[in-house]
Amino acid sequence: MTLYQNGRELPVLYSFRRCPYAMRARMGLRVAGIACELREVVLRDKPPEMLALSQKGTVPVLHLPDGRVIDESLDVMHWALAHHDPLGWLGAPDIQNWVARFDDTFKHHLDRYKYASRYDGADAKTHRSAARDVLAELEPHLEQGWIGGAQAEFTDIAVLPFVRQYRIADPVWFDAELGLPNVQKWLMAFLDLPLFLGVMEKYDRWQSGGAGIIFAPQLSGDSKNMQ
Repeated sequence: MTLYQNGRELPVLYSFRRCPYAMRARMGLRVAGIACELREVVLRDKPPEMLALSQKGTVPVLHLPDGRVIDESLDVMHWALAHHDPLGWLGAPDIQNWVARFDDTFKHHLDRYKYASRYDGADAKTHRSAARDVLAELEPHLEQGWIGGAQAEFTDIAVLPFVRQYRIADPVWFDAELGLPNVQKWLMAFLDLPLFLGVMEKYDRWQSGGAGIIFAPQLSGDSKNMQ
């Protein structure tokens, strides 16, 4: 079932609430002010409609009204912000290319820390320490609160969902023993960010043949509403 808003067909976003890739796609769409039809999926039972669009079988998958499919989270963010970038995120420098560092090195160790039993020979604490090393490199860049200064920008939003997962693996250890106060404050600020809270509503699982929900942006685009 196709959903419309103001007479216009909405893009369809296949998403999973807790997936960090889907989180950053939803935040990009929200900041850009782009409404879509959100279809919440269960990753252990992926709908055939999503698999027909993207054989990767992972979220997010954004199906545009013109038939195009965008199935990489950073590409969704860039597509959305190319249409409307009220906070100037696309022009913000990615200091030391942190997004690539987190998507590659940090995510590698995060997976083997959080899901060590899925990887032959993986030692959770070894990978926890290696992921912490990446965060330690970032620590001095967070003196003003965020990577680029006093405001959250593209890089923060792109990498913090993975730091959130890192903490979830052992929140007691993260809060008491991580030993990186800037990183800890940075994550806590993100978890309180209206932008983040606004994309973390719980929705029922989408059923094939039915309608999703209208995921409508509610931010004004004023950076003060981001903090």
